Amino acid sequence: MELFNDFVDPSGPLSMLTRFSHVLSGVTWIGLLYFFNFVQVPAYAELSDGARSEALRKLTFRALWWFRYAALLTFLFGVALVGIQGDGEDTDIYLSGVGGTAILTGMLFGITMFLNVWGVIWRNQKVVIGNAETVAGGGQANPEAPAAAKRAARASRANTFMSVPMLFFMVFAAHGGWFDGARDSTIGYWVLVLVIWAIIEGSALGLLGGIDNPFNKAFFDDHRRTIIGGFITLAILYFVGWELMLAA
Repeated sequence: MELFNDFVDPSGPLSMLTRFSHVLSGVTWIGLLYFFNFVQVPAYAELSDGARSEALRKLTFRALWWFRYAALLTFLFGVALVGIQGDGEDTDIYLSGVGGTAILTGMLFGITMFLNVWGVIWRNQKVVIGNAETVAGGGQANPEAPAAAKRAARASRANTFMSVPMLFFMVFAAHGGWFDGARDSTIGYWVLVLVIWAIIEGSALGLLGGIDNPFNKAFFDDHRRTIIGGFITLAILYFVGWELMLAA
């Protein structure tokens, strides 16, 4: 069968199947991320306390299971794809040229988003959902629940913010042929990328001026401003970082 010819070759069927799985799990992950931010949060703000508590326990809990494991599979299939493609003759695919610079930029944001899912969002949502279960059963509310909800929300908005440049550069890497010349990374470009990344993530975690610092209130309090901020960030990275700093 054609499928099994050169199966483990870097450009063979294993690479194709791994890429397909990476994209499929990524679509599931980011789709749920957008559902939480663009649909669930505004809807929950309009629900009564009782309805919101029941939705947290019966809807959000299930959605978070798919959300976090889709993120895990996206990460694992991405790591596998790097290993498969980096095992061939073109071992510098992630280290030089337009493809390498773009994919590494996307990976920085993508891996940060994955760590936010498991290290911040899920850890704090467990507190929120556990509190809803306790209150529904007639117990006392957990005073830590509101702060946990805020931390989870900030990380979720940060992931939504970063998803715009992440998705662009991930796709950009696969279609970098539109651009003339091989563009190797420069120190200036990576300083720009890392400063932007540090501001977004550090703000979301409350490390830069607290959980309600001006950046968070400007971009994370409203989902529409979050997505606008993501596109502004993409424009800076592309036009300043890519077109000026990495001009061929």
